[in-house]
Amino acid sequence: MSETITATTAIPGLVAGTYALDTAHSEIGFTVRHLMTKVRGTFEEFGGEIVVKDSLEESTANVTVELGSVHTRNAQRDGHLKSGDFFDAENSPKMTFASTAFKPEGDDYILAGELTIKDATLPIEFAVEFLGVDQNAYGQTIIGFEASASISRKDWGIDFNVPLEGGKLLIGDKVDIHLDVQAALQV
Repeated sequence: MSETITATTAIPGLVAGTYALDTAHSEIGFTVRHLMTKVRGTFEEFGGEIVVKDSLEESTANVTVELGSVHTRNAQRDGHLKSGDFFDAENSPKMTFASTAFKPEGDDYILAGELTIKDATLPIEFAVEFLGVDQNAYGQTIIGFEASASISRKDWGIDFNVPLEGGKLLIGDKVDIHLDVQAALQV
């Protein structure tokens, strides 16, 4: 498949085309409160593409994450997260994101889309910081960016918790999502 590559005017060096996520140089992670600390985790298996258009506002992104690949540096916790109490990875193995809008906001961007976890698809907005365009050692055009968003896990039906004394709960509802992404232009 051959694509015509054209330069976009909004970001110097950025060319229109399809960019595949470089999973060896990218990370999809999350942070959630647990008692008096925060637990951090990542997903080890994911993939996706970013289609950059001549007009950046028409660009799109699609990502699929294997929920069974969750990794929090604790096997017991990872197993619990894969269970029906949380992700139910056996029956709903994938989390997906499909963008619906991309717009500049100051020097950064907002990427809006729909996030699907289990049977729930809801809107989400990521704050995006574009980190640049360059060539890798193989001559491919590479883009990099960081993105972040916060969600209520209850909105996606992930509401398992353990009550504690004083009306407190073991696990926080707010989940901070962070993406560190490098993607390579496909030609």
